[in-house]
Amino acid sequence: MTVFYNFFIKKSQVVKITLFLFIWVNGTAWASTFFQEIQEQAIVEFDQYKGKVIDTRTKRSLVFANFTIEGTNISTVTNGEGEFLLKVPKHIKKGDVQVSFLGYKMKIIPLTELKEKKNKITLDLLVTKLKEVEVVELKNAKSLVKEMLRKKSENYFDDPTLMVAFYRESIKKRRRNVSLSEAVVNIYKTPYTSSRRDAIELYKVRKSTDYSRLDTLAIKLQGGPFNTLFLDVMKYPEYIFNEETIDCYQFSFDRSTRINEKLIYVIDFKQDKSINESLYKGKLFIDAERKILTSAIYSLNIKDKKKAARLFLRKKPPHSKVWPVTVAYRVDYREKNGKWYYGYSNALLKFKVDWDKKLFNSTYTMSCEMVVTDWVKNTEKKRLSYQDRIKSTIIIADEAIGFSDPDFWGEYNIIEPEKSIETAIRKIKKELKTSKL
Repeated sequence: MTVFYNFFIKKSQVVKITLFLFIWVNGTAWASTFFQEIQEQAIVEFDQYKGKVIDTRTKRSLVFANFTIEGTNISTVTNGEGEFLLKVPKHIKKGDVQVSFLGYKMKIIPLTELKEKKNKITLDLLVTKLKEVEVVELKNAKSLVKEMLRKKSENYFDDPTLMVAFYRESIKKRRRNVSLSEAVVNIYKTPYTSSRRDAIELYKVRKSTDYSRLDTLAIKLQGGPFNTLFLDVMKYPEYIFNEETIDCYQFSFDRSTRINEKLIYVIDFKQDKSINESLYKGKLFIDAERKILTSAIYSLNIKDKKKAARLFLRKKPPHSKVWPVTVAYRVDYREKNGKWYYGYSNALLKFKVDWDKKLFNSTYTMSCEMVVTDWVKNTEKKRLSYQDRIKSTIIIADEAIGFSDPDFWGEYNIIEPEKSIETAIRKIKKELKTSKL
């Protein structure tokens, strides 16, 4: 499985983010292979805190809630079950942890009050009442989006930035993880006003793939961290819409919300009825005062599954039909000293494989996500050498080592694994231990 990006603009269409599937039949099914020696790690002292973020009233888990240590650039997010893992260098003895979630009151917790495990953080829902002046301002949603795009230079990072990020990708057959890869990467982020693309350096990576559970299908994801990095709408607007292609969409106002006490306009968008090809539909969350995109959640509008299959499928087994069921994306931004930057994104593709001579079809889900956990300004404007930068065609699973080291990530902040992933890792470690007996 691979994510591939179209770089064309036609007068009547928007450049699309398309995910191509590499699917082929294995002659024989084979189990996980672990290779390479794990490099020795420098001992770095850090404290770590685990817990869960929930809604105060409903007790519902809050997914993708943001954690930031005030006065630093250290950050992380909660996973799909609302759980978090925050690692803090031991030299940071005091400080406040800011926990925020769209539509909720931000909570500030002294670092000294956090426990090593079982922290339960509750957030209160914000009730939004628009003032009369704010209601009057809601006239033209498309004009607001255009203004948001024009204000990119004043609202987002205008300096080169070096970022540390955690990346995870997985493939599931139904609900079972059959492939899992994780990496820490260094991102050489160019200014949002620059046309030069960001570069990525692979720092540390691990993986496991059990093709015996894939119904003899071998599926790989090509592109790795670029799949999530290119979802940075403000850096790469051409993949959804920009000032030239924005007329392919209809925009309307939804109910407003707040984040960190700031009023956020929610803009619904969908493709114009006159557009025949599959484009996108979703929501934009825009800061009302400064016209800043804080989040975007959207999906591909699959109008014709046969056409969509041609968009996504590069190679498939004979005597089978493959088509996408769901293609969804999300990107979140963070703020520092009045400037915003890329903080988190994810992509999800669910597809079905229908065999001519089988009664039941198979459902597979590919997901990938990346979170920026720390950053510094690249004041010296260092550039990544050609030899060190990874290509946008990289297959992370081919670059990785196994899961044998329980302290593999060391001091690096990661997204806390969900229960299904933790179970998969335990099984991987057990298989590795058995294979050595």
